[in-house]
Amino acid sequence: MCLGIPGQITEIKDNANCIALVNISGVHRPVNIACVLEGQKPEACIGEWVLVHVGFAMSRIDADEATKTLALLAEIGELQEELDAMEASSASQEGERPNEIR
Repeated sequence: MCLGIPGQITEIKDNANCIALVNISGVHRPVNIACVLEGQKPEACIGEWVLVHVGFAMSRIDADEATKTLALLAEIGELQEELDAMEASSASQEGERPNEIR
């Protein structure tokens, strides 16, 4: 499964190679935007939201969709933290068994 993370194009770093600086949840990363240019010059994409996967902008999305996706990803992260905590708690309780066979 491929996961695209929403990011907003903030700056063009390399016009010839279509490399933009993309703000992904506060982290600025260089991303290749060639797949989303749709005949435009890279500068025309500044401010646009894109889905980023392994350093490439795969598609454009609107700001509302980006906000919803980022909120969902945050919820998934919180759920994963809770699951990890439950697993750690369960493992520590299992480690306290006096009759455990190894």
